[in-house]
Amino acid sequence: MTSPPVLAVQVGNTRVQLGLLLGGMAEQTFRFANTDIAAIVAEAVRLWDEIKDEPQAAVMLASVNEKAAVLIESSLEDQLGVEIYRIGDDVPVPIGEALDPETLVGVDRLLNAAAAWDRLKQACVIIDAGTAVTVDFVDGEGTFHGGAIAPGLAMQLKALHQHTDALPAIEFRKPTGEAWGRNTVDAMLRGVYEGVRGLAWRLVERYAEQYGAFPLVIATGGDADALFGEDELVNRIVPDLTLQGMAVAARHALAADERDSADGESAGEGA
Repeated sequence: MTSPPVLAVQVGNTRVQLGLLLGGMAEQTFRFANTDIAAIVAEAVRLWDEIKDEPQAAVMLASVNEKAAVLIESSLEDQLGVEIYRIGDDVPVPIGEALDPETLVGVDRLLNAAAAWDRLKQACVIIDAGTAVTVDFVDGEGTFHGGAIAPGLAMQLKALHQHTDALPAIEFRKPTGEAWGRNTVDAMLRGVYEGVRGLAWRLVERYAEQYGAFPLVIATGGDADALFGEDELVNRIVPDLTLQGMAVAARHALAADERDSADGESAGEGA
């Protein structure tokens, strides 16, 4: 299937990722704080200028932060002068689901699952280590079963500071050296770092027990490399996995449009 050129806008809880998707791959990617509207729009205009004259070129937005997404979408519509397609509303995510009825799942999790399945075509676990940490399972038939959600590294460190009298406010950095922290800061870093890694290991083991086979493990998100860059649990780290999922969604939407067009022409010929 042909992949249309897409300006992809992924709105997260704290950051926005822009990507120029060509041939189903993210050729250029940029990250901004989701409050930096002017910079987001300026870069989006530049990227759109590169593809706007291409057939089927489109702007697609996926969001887990509706307040930020509304502001960004409105600004982009004003500056680009084109319709912006929402993933999950205007464009479906091409992944099967086995979830409880009426469950609302973050579109980023579904896009990660769609990208992983499109790439692997086998059972897999996707770890997304960002503002939150999600550990999700896709079976060997390409069905998303959900998973687990936990606080991310920065959120855990912030909570430790805000809900205690003595623990300081610190930024995450990968702990090094001995297995134990010999001071408060190192102990905090070691606690959140090993906590997330241990969570991932345990969940992957539980999923494998439930499924009856050990799946491949993909990690993505801003903290993925720090957490799993040297961890034998993870088979590969794909920083732009969500954007790749948006490319998969665009490709399937284009294919569906082409099928509908062909069916309409066939019906007209038979009339």
